[in-house]
Amino acid sequence: QVQLVESGGGLVRPGGSLRLSCAASGCTFSTSVMNWYRQTPGKERELVAAINSVGYVINYADSVKVRFTISRDNAKNAVYLQMNSLKPEDTAMYYCNTKRGPYTYWGQGTQVTVSP
Repeated sequence: QVQLVESGGGLVRPGGSLRLSCAASGCTFSTSVMNWYRQTPGKERELVAAINSVGYVINYADSVKVRFTISRDNAKNAVYLQMNSLKPEDTAMYYCNTKRGPYTYWGQGTQVTVSP
């Protein structure tokens, strides 16, 4: 059973930084593409960033390029999202995601709120 557990969200002022973490278990983490998504009420989940199994970044959403950095540590079965220069429009629930064959797995999410 694949489990993804996000942490690191919180309340931050505009211009601030947060680092999200996602701990994975139950999967062959070192061979998995890992993704960060975010969602706000009434909107579909948006892909924020994706990283391949060996640490090459696949893509970033245009809205977060330069400000966010995705990374992973295969020894710790963890993927991270460093978020800098945060804006109010970054406020969302952030989810870790991976796919194995026909199955898609999500964590429970971690809330990020950017507000003065």
